[in-house]
Amino acid sequence: MSTSKLLIILGILLLTAGIFLNVISSKLSWFGNLPLDFKYEGKNTKVYAPFGSMIIVSLIISFLFNFFQKLFK
Repeated sequence: MSTSKLLIILGILLLTAGIFLNVISSKLSWFGNLPLDFKYEGKNTKVYAPFGSMIIVSLIISFLFNFFQKLFK
């Protein structure tokens, strides 16, 4: 597959994912407010460490990579 076709396919996939996330964003309001997402607000400081969200995203990406690796092997 040529580079131009690959870039077009990746662009279409990103556009589709963006539209999908925009449509269902109201249903994903829990994301970022998981039990392991730490928030600290001081007088002059705000710290946000989304450990729970990072774990969920990591699991989803790992599953997708393993799925596609087995699919195209």
